Amino acid sequence: MNRLRSAELPDHRPPAQRGVVSRRDGGGLRILCVLAIAAALLITACAADDPPPAPIRQDQQQTPQHPPARPEQDQQDTPGRQPQQQETLQTSAAQPEPQTRQEQAQQQAQPADAPQQVVEQQPPPLPTLRPILDGRQFHQPIELLELPDGSLLVAEQRGYITRFVDDNGEIEQFGILDLTESITFRGEQGLLSMALHPDYEEHPYLFVYYSPSGESITRLSRFRIVQGQAFVESELVIIEIPQPYSNHNGGAIRFGPDGMLYLGLGDGGAANDPQGHGQNRETLLGTIIRIDVDGIDTSTPYRIPTDNPFVGIAGVRPEIWAWGLRNPWRMAFDPVTDLLWVADVGQDRVEEVAIVVAGENHGWNAFEGDECFRSEDECAELTDAVAPVGSYGHDEGCSVTGGMVYRGEALPHLSGVYIFGDFCSGTIWGLWPDDVAETGWARAAILESGQNIASFAVDNDGEIYVLVFNGPILKLAPERR
Repeated sequence: MNRLRSAELPDHRPPAQRGVVSRRDGGGLRILCVLAIAAALLITACAADDPPPAPIRQDQQQTPQHPPARPEQDQQDTPGRQPQQQETLQTSAAQPEPQTRQEQAQQQAQPADAPQQVVEQQPPPLPTLRPILDGRQFHQPIELLELPDGSLLVAEQRGYITRFVDDNGEIEQFGILDLTESITFRGEQGLLSMALHPDYEEHPYLFVYYSPSGESITRLSRFRIVQGQAFVESELVIIEIPQPYSNHNGGAIRFGPDGMLYLGLGDGGAANDPQGHGQNRETLLGTIIRIDVDGIDTSTPYRIPTDNPFVGIAGVRPEIWAWGLRNPWRMAFDPVTDLLWVADVGQDRVEEVAIVVAGENHGWNAFEGDECFRSEDECAELTDAVAPVGSYGHDEGCSVTGGMVYRGEALPHLSGVYIFGDFCSGTIWGLWPDDVAETGWARAAILESGQNIASFAVDNDGEIYVLVFNGPILKLAPERR
């Protein structure tokens, strides 16, 4: 049973745009060439080499030999499959002026200054990945942030946050926060996310989500940075979430355009959501929560915004913004449209990307991505389940890593395209609205990284970075010609 959206969508996402598109052929990997011309999207196929196969998946319930900082798979004894041949994205295109709500939503992923006439156009630069920080090798990096002064913070799953400063071409590093003695660093546990206060220069706070040592919980805390240091003694615990199992901790911390803090939480772990958290709004597991963390102290560690969708509803946690998620691994707000993009890791078959708005049910564990996970009758009864805007099967990867919408200048043909990847196959895809596609969304490969992609990041200029295990941090950049 394919998953259908049964409820009216908000204006910015009409029903035709919710779903998944996976364009494949059997004769070879095609290169999708999209030329920006007036009111049209022209796709030309070109031949390319087949991508490398995804690695063999490990048993979810076993401790992996190399602990990943990404959500693990649960199905036992399921080998990785050779990725099917797929399209390769080269460029996005201009759209005509929107006349309907559907056209307006599709317009969001297109360049704002797309030309109306093109007589002759040079092919767009091919994207590539370039090491930064002099190629410094990291073990398991999970977040990168740029401070207002241009220096970079890198968080590693082992519990260490480092600041890197470029001093006239010389890279200097400074330890910011060391939680290595107070966290559990194993499998999907450890330091999982960090975020800066949105008004960092006035409120120099660092927010951190991690697995405390010796406890079956995850914790969101705030640290004050003084003279470049975030001292452990300054920790203010905001919220702690009981975790019945050691996996599916989710954990991306993101501040929205409204100044509220959003935190993605997994379903509590194991396989199949055994305790039914995904569809239980009495728990925070399997949800994205939205809280106010301004003006907080030990007596009031957070406040619940009065416009949260379930405030005042009996039997529902008022912190919840959306629910029905399995293990949201990385999420990001588009700074232009303010839409919240979330990548939710699947179990046996389907990885998904969703646009999440207030009050939505994303269907787990009745649905896995856009497919029915339980019985057909149970799926049919879940009438409020919202389908993803993009998904792919385990023939193309095994664990989705969420990214962000590209708003930089180095690769203008990718403007408005959501960039994301897969931990196992190393493929980096683009996802964008397309009124030609049956579902209203198109997906195509940008490049094959050959890496275990754990996270994506963005700098103050809107350029995107790729964080991989056992390697340098990589910047998505145009190929030099």
